[in-house]
Amino acid sequence: MHLSTVLSLALAILPIAVRARGSLGYAIGARNPDKNCKSTTDYEADFEALIQKGGLGDIKRVRTYAVEDDIYQDNVCSVASAILPAAKAKGFQVILGLSADTETKYLSEKQALSSILTSEYAPTVYALTVGSESLYRGVDACELLPRIVDAKTTFGNTVKRIGTVDSWNKFQDGTADPIITGICPRKDPVPGTTFLLVNAFGYWQGQNIDNATATYLDDLQQAIGHIQDLAGLGTVEIMNGETGWPSDGGTPYLSAQPSTVNEEIFFKTGVCTMLALGVDVFYFEGFDESWKPLSKSDTGVPNDETHWGAFYDNRTPKFSLDCPTFG
Repeated sequence: MHLSTVLSLALAILPIAVRARGSLGYAIGARNPDKNCKSTTDYEADFEALIQKGGLGDIKRVRTYAVEDDIYQDNVCSVASAILPAAKAKGFQVILGLSADTETKYLSEKQALSSILTSEYAPTVYALTVGSESLYRGVDACELLPRIVDAKTTFGNTVKRIGTVDSWNKFQDGTADPIITGICPRKDPVPGTTFLLVNAFGYWQGQNIDNATATYLDDLQQAIGHIQDLAGLGTVEIMNGETGWPSDGGTPYLSAQPSTVNEEIFFKTGVCTMLALGVDVFYFEGFDESWKPLSKSDTGVPNDETHWGAFYDNRTPKFSLDCPTFG
């Protein structure tokens, strides 16, 4: 399918007003290949690679997943304290994630961020996201909403945008409605959340590469359309929080086959189409995370998540990350 055809299809199905080209950003991991925590110097090297070869426009933006990465309890990474000085030095904006699947975890993250988010580094923080696919993992929206409200109360004078990020289907099927509207049963209504990141992967829909972009566009259309139906057009700032495709060495998922060739195809058709429509996209992810242990997919098959980067873990790009010209 020609890129102009893909763009025409997207214009037909996405309920958004086309504006200037969207901004490409990257999800960034917290650890080096040896599992040790990234330092400010490491993040600066990441950012320099993205500046040189990452296909970024005038806006340079990344997102993270936690204030403190504690996947290894004996080696907890203070993500925010390391990445914010690097962002300031390299002119990047950061969407900082706060883990929030439980009240205990959220309070710990909030306390850690409170000591880090000083006036020196606050201007580098574009937004805060409270929870990352929390609804997808079974957290009730009316359990998550008070944490978002509390984050607004705590950090709202410093950070303009505070919201959450979740899988496209949790926005499409109504699961996230209380977060969008601010309305929960037997509770006083609160203002709805006006900053949302929507994750969508043709890969995790099990699509072959020929159908992956159409699936990705349609999934986002359904999620964005539902959000706008509830909140009104232009009321909520919506970004594509994650999308991507694994390269050689990844784990197949149904009809989706990992390969560097397929990753480039999806990037050039799916990601570049969304950017051309004026939607901001975060590619998952910036760099391979070769330290990651195997996880389990929805089908129960062991899943290798070490090959999702646009760059190898030595900061070499796998292919050109410049988007083609549509027309």
